[in-house]
Amino acid sequence: MTILAVTGLTKEAEIVGTTDVVAVAGGGDGAGLAKKLDALHGDIKGVISIGLGGGLSPLLKVGDVVVGEAVSFDGPLGQGSQVWDCDEAWRVRLMARLSSHYQAHAHQGVIAASDVVLGDVEAKARLHTRTGALAVDMESHIAARFAAARGLPFAALRVISDDARHTLPPAALVAMQPDGGISIARVLWSLVKKPQQLPALIRTGRGSSKAFKELLRCRDFCGVGLAGFDF
Repeated sequence: MTILAVTGLTKEAEIVGTTDVVAVAGGGDGAGLAKKLDALHGDIKGVISIGLGGGLSPLLKVGDVVVGEAVSFDGPLGQGSQVWDCDEAWRVRLMARLSSHYQAHAHQGVIAASDVVLGDVEAKARLHTRTGALAVDMESHIAARFAAARGLPFAALRVISDDARHTLPPAALVAMQPDGGISIARVLWSLVKKPQQLPALIRTGRGSSKAFKELLRCRDFCGVGLAGFDF
């Protein structure tokens, strides 16, 4: 019996994957991630979308933790939006285990999902205004849809790696590969074409490093099965 953790990057999957947690990385490829999940079989106890996320609320700082109350996704034009509620008992356990360690830096609210990287301040502000979401990522809607189809409890947890006031540089937008790895060649080529983005890229890297460290702490604080076994 395992918990399924859905991430974007292989590094996130390596952090949260343990003997009782099977982690699958999406790499920004929504269709590919959905196929990976649909191919899974076995005794899955619950599904959690977990990893780094972009901050939408201007009140959140890099390293803050957001536990999802629900996941919101704006579908293609004309198809409207979808909302999946997170399992209340799982959410309460996550907050109980995190809040004593993070105090004012653990939050709960809506997490927005997007099929594309939200890299600029204006796009983040528009999504925050429209949905009230605190954070955004590219996997939570895929994970939520899979959990609903299988009738499984669903949770979401994201650590802020870039806040609402930070625009991601072009190199960061092209870095992720479909397997969840990072393409150093793409990053370097982007820097060659636009070297003036280096300060922003360094800031982005520092934010990601801090968020990865906090994600590791979250894993340890959440305990066995990322708090998902006590249903």
